[in-house]
Amino acid sequence: MEGGSIQQLPAPEKPNRRKVRLFLVFSAVAFGVALGFKDGVDKASEFFAGYLLEQSLSVDNLFVFVLIFKYFKVPLMYQNRVLSYGIAGAIFFRLSLILLGTATLQRFEVVNLLLAAILLYSAFKLFAEEEEDSDLSDNFIVKTCQKFIPVTSNYDGNRFLTIQDGAWKATPLLLTVAVIELSDIAFAVDSIPAVFGVTRDPFIVFTSNLFAILGLRSLYSLISESMAELDYLQPAIGVVLSFIGFKMILDFFGYHVSTEVSLGFVATSLSAGVLLSLLKKTE
Repeated sequence: MEGGSIQQLPAPEKPNRRKVRLFLVFSAVAFGVALGFKDGVDKASEFFAGYLLEQSLSVDNLFVFVLIFKYFKVPLMYQNRVLSYGIAGAIFFRLSLILLGTATLQRFEVVNLLLAAILLYSAFKLFAEEEEDSDLSDNFIVKTCQKFIPVTSNYDGNRFLTIQDGAWKATPLLLTVAVIELSDIAFAVDSIPAVFGVTRDPFIVFTSNLFAILGLRSLYSLISESMAELDYLQPAIGVVLSFIGFKMILDFFGYHVSTEVSLGFVATSLSAGVLLSLLKKTE
């Protein structure tokens, strides 16, 4: 299936979407506060640091989702349906990766250095990339899915499968879901090690991922319209990933950086990225 013209971005978000987004943020904050009362301030700090990390890294996810929707020309009315299935799949795959990562870290401490290297390489890529490629025709994930999934050239309402020439075939909607799922798995290779850099508690790693992922759908309308104006957010994310990477190296050699310091650095860096972007916009 060939990519086509750029379709319009989602319309301005409706009041009910703003309410959902605020509710999800409030729920995450309430969960973190409750965790602090139950297990102490350290656990709450670990959760908020992980949650902020995941939310910031979700911006890159959403940027790619917008490009995927444009490339496959997904009608606006079906985009939330695709995101819902994508979020459900992301929760399952990330839980599997977190359980695997926890078991591996408990048995092989040296894996910390591998995860740190992944984060430092990811940070380098964020600084090195001048502009995100908006043409997905040569994207490995897109080409792989197109090769193995027989797909029709047209949409059939909101169906994922349809009958064409007497045979069942996938519609472009199912192909879009597959590409989004595989893209999220690729993103998880960055984001999950980052959270492991601030906590080894699998419950906190999963819940911070869960709250961030649940917010993806409500953030989509907002981010897809405003992300182009946040010029300094990507470098800020790169700084955060570098910090977490070096923190994991220090932890491996016995030099511990407290969770409170990590939370403060993450929050300050991301806030500075957003603030500098907004100041640049007003100039």
